[in-house]
Amino acid sequence: MSTPSIAELRAVSQPESLLGRVDAEHWAGRLYMRRFSPYVTRVLIATPVTPNGVTWLMISSGLLAAVSLTLPGVLGALGAFVLIQAQLLFDCCDGEVARWRRRFSPSGVYLDGIGHYSTDAALAAALGVRASGGWGSIDGWTTLGLLVAVLVLFLKSETHLVEVARAHSGRPPHKVYETRSAPPPGALARIRRAARFVPFFRAFLAIEATLLALVAAVVDAVVGDLSGTRVLLLALVPLALITVAGHLVVILASKRLDG
Repeated sequence: MSTPSIAELRAVSQPESLLGRVDAEHWAGRLYMRRFSPYVTRVLIATPVTPNGVTWLMISSGLLAAVSLTLPGVLGALGAFVLIQAQLLFDCCDGEVARWRRRFSPSGVYLDGIGHYSTDAALAAALGVRASGGWGSIDGWTTLGLLVAVLVLFLKSETHLVEVARAHSGRPPHKVYETRSAPPPGALARIRRAARFVPFFRAFLAIEATLLALVAAVVDAVVGDLSGTRVLLLALVPLALITVAGHLVVILASKRLDG
């Protein structure tokens, strides 16, 4: 089989039904990574690697990013940021390989979720290790990082348990990408609109988390201690609590469960 052109590959692996979905993927994918991913996908489809194999590369990149974040200095944080960019690239490519080869499976969706769950939680825990001063200085800062990691997992579970609850009650999947749930009335609607202008909840996503950690590492280097990283971690604890509580209230007040 001849190697497809980039235009042919885009037409199959990046259809409008994918790119046009509301909130279908991270803004960085839409802004730049989808521009480059077909070039990597074209290389991948010329090899025996499966879509799930690419997903395993995505998972590995995310976990290696967390390991890198535990290393001291700016280079450790920079390595984490670069590895998360690689994760985003593989996250784009696994679906593109699957669409080109027409190979879809529940295991692929499952592994993709595992990758995002594990990465986002591991980065929060790694920030705690970093704030402690590294693996040789584990203390209360690491405990705070683990607390944020648990809250991140809880936040993600709130979203995915919507589909579990609907399935167990015999309802069809909620069409989260095609339509938005009606905003909750009153104060909740105002809070939801405000969150769109100040999306602090994004601090718990891998790209934003590593960018914040990199900025904090630069501050650490300038001041000569771990103040930047520790201030960031302290800020993330209440933000995580607020985000988890607010997300739960919005889900229960919307039509996602019963609509």
